Order: sequence, then structure tokens, then C-alpha cells
Amino acid sequence: MTISSSLNAGVAGLQANATRLASISDNILNSSTFGYKRVQTDFQSLVISSNGGSYSAGGVRASTSRLIDQSGSLVTTSNPTDLAVRGRGMLPVARSSDVLSGNGGSQMLLTTTGSFRTDAQGYLRSDSGLILLGWPALADGTVPPFPRDTSDGLQPVQINVNQFSGEPTTRISLGVNLPATDTEADASGDPQQLSIEYFDNLGTSETISINFIPTVPASGTSNEWTMQLTDSAMGGAVVGEYVLTFDDSRSAGGTLASVTSTSGGAYDPATGNVIVNVDGGPLEINIGQLGESDGLTQLSDSFAPLSISKDGSPVGNMTGVEVDTNGFVTAFFDTGISRTVFQIPLADLPNPNGMVALDQQTYLPSPESGSYFLWDAGDGPTGDIIAYAREESSVDVAGELTSMIQTQRAYSSNAKVIQTVDEMLQETTNIKR
Repeated sequence: MTISSSLNAGVAGLQANATRLASISDNILNSSTFGYKRVQTDFQSLVISSNGGSYSAGGVRASTSRLIDQSGSLVTTSNPTDLAVRGRGMLPVARSSDVLSGNGGSQMLLTTTGSFRTDAQGYLRSDSGLILLGWPALADGTVPPFPRDTSDGLQPVQINVNQFSGEPTTRISLGVNLPATDTEADASGDPQQLSIEYFDNLGTSETISINFIPTVPASGTSNEWTMQLTDSAMGGAVVGEYVLTFDDSRSAGGTLASVTSTSGGAYDPATGNVIVNVDGGPLEINIGQLGESDGLTQLSDSFAPLSISKDGSPVGNMTGVEVDTNGFVTAFFDTGISRTVFQIPLADLPNPNGMVALDQQTYLPSPESGSYFLWDAGDGPTGDIIAYAREESSVDVAGELTSMIQTQRAYSSNAKVIQTVDEMLQETTNIKR
């Protein structure tokens, strides 16, 4: 019985070390595979109870586990959609075959890195056929709330590289100085004119014209102007008219003292804004607060548009996309504007090492890993997303080669045990000749 148990133990040792050698081989051959997580083989002894002073060898059992929570080093690349996770968390992806089949929702897989580029359909897809998943943004660039404990809200990230985009103008700020001499009794009364381009809801260029008409008194100085606004999109119709009175005191000279609305939206002294309705909708115009010099002023004898600022842009072509550290996918246009089109969350699990390992460095949540939760990158326990980067394999080749030597020696030793047991059995057989 004891000799037989020694033979079985030797065979178990050969099997266990063969398993360990297989994991070492897998680690070494994937030492240059981006995102590869090394496999570790552990041995557990099997103990058989002894009776009457005799001892039976129990043997050994090998178990393997993939160390998914171990991260490799990050290396920089030149592709803005090469992504890697720095810290805890994993990127959601799906197989392109699932996405393109159109059979409903795609199965969400997880990975820690990927080199994604737009394919013929505009999907951000890696060379291995994985498509990045994310939450789509609304037309204004905001991302609505989605459920965090399910992948139902995730969609394949699709970038339309031929996309056009324009932003309507909704706000204009005026920094203009009006000549104080134009409101004196002997002034000519000629209006000062200013034309400002704005963009309508379709990105078309329109003009809002502003006439500053001075009030010329019979004597002295009136310090009063009439501001009249007309819209080219409405055939030059007047959209707003306001009477402006300026202060000429020593402490606040040249600043607005009062604004009276004749037509158009009322003046808001708290913000310095008036709202007029152009053809495309309401347009907010900031002329400055009362007593402040950051908007319209009346100083000296020169008409000077000092600063004119506005939002909005004409229609432009998309020139590229980038992903920031918080997972927001931003599209850039040749007009200088940018817009958020997707948000990439990071999935976190209680036990990442319990996930099921699949091809292409992807993993599938399982009961052993626990339920996942989709976090904003950089929020909660998760790290952030690094663009222009890939994660290297977590394999240490020098350590694997050292383990290979140890495994080879252990395998040879177990083979020697089997050889010794064979010789002992042969001696037992030779007792009777």
C-alpha cells in the first residue's frame, strides 16, 4: 500500500508540474501581448490519514488562477483612441460580430486596454474585433442618467467622421464706448452704427445691426442714447429699442445710469442683459450693469467697439475625436468647436480575479466575481482612462524563466520517485524466482 501510494504521488507530481509548466508557457508567449494578465499555478497537498503507524502519500493538486487585478505598465502611443485604464476598473466592450448581427443587445465584455479606430461604419473597433461601448450624449453634449448596475444603456460608440455641426448664437456681449460729445447741444445727431454677425439654428450667418442714436438737447448735454436693434433674418425689422442714460458724475462718470425698454425684452439690472427675439429665437445681449464699466460706456469723443464676444459657430466638419480622463468622448470640428458625443464608464467588481477569461484579453463577470457597477472614470473606487496609451502584459519574463527552472527540477524529481518505486517493485518481484 505504501509503495503504491508513493507511485501515485509521483504521478500526481508529474501532472501538477506539467500544469504549472503550461501556465508558465502561456505567460511567456504572451509577454508582449497588450493587456494580458498572467496565470498563476498553486499547489495544494492531499493528506490521507495514516493507521497503525503506516503512512500513505496523499499527493498534490494544482490549481490555476488569472491575476486580473494586476496591472501592467502603460506605454504611450500616437493614436488618440488607444485607451488604457490607470488604476481600478475595466472598459466595456462587445464583439463586433454581436454588434453587426443586429440581433438585439450585445453581450458586454470587459477589458483593461485596447487600440480602437473607426471602421467603415464609424464604430470604434480594435484589430481583434472588439467595439467600445458607452453612454450616448444628447444633442447639447450632456449625458443623461443611465442605470449603473446593468449594461442596458450602453451602446456601441459610433463616430460619424463625415458629421457636420453648427452651434446657434444665443448670447452676445457688447463692450462699446459711445462718444460723449455726440449728446451735446451743438452735435450733428448722426447715429453710430455697429453690425454683429450671429449664427441661426441651421448655422447660417445672419446680422444683427445696432444703431446708437444720440439725443441732442437744445442746450447742455443729454447723456442719452437710443439703442435700436434690427435683424437681417427678418428683413431688417426692429427687434428691440432701448433708451440709455449715462452717468456724468465724478465717481461713476461714463457708466450706465438707467436703461428703459421701448420694445423688446426688459433690461435686467442684476445681469446687465436684454433679451430680443430674432428669427431663430431669443438672443441674450449683455450691455453691462448699472454703474459698471464692463459693457456700454460714454466717454471722450470717439466711437470704439472695444470688445464684442458671442457664442455659436457656423457649420463645420469633424476633424477628430479624443477621450479624456473621465471617459468623455469629444468630437472636434474645423470651426474650432467641440462636442461631447459619448461617455465611457468603468466597470468595477468585488473580485475581478473571479471573472471568466475569454479570448482577446476580455473577461466576463461571473458569480465568483460578484456583480459589477458602472462608475464614471475617476469616481468612486475606479481610476481614470488614459488616451494615447496601452497597457503592457503583467508578465515578468525573468520571474517566469526562474519558475520554469524550478518546475523542471520538480518534474525531474517526481520522475525519479516513479523510477525508484519501479526499481523497488522489481526487487519485490525478484524475491520469488
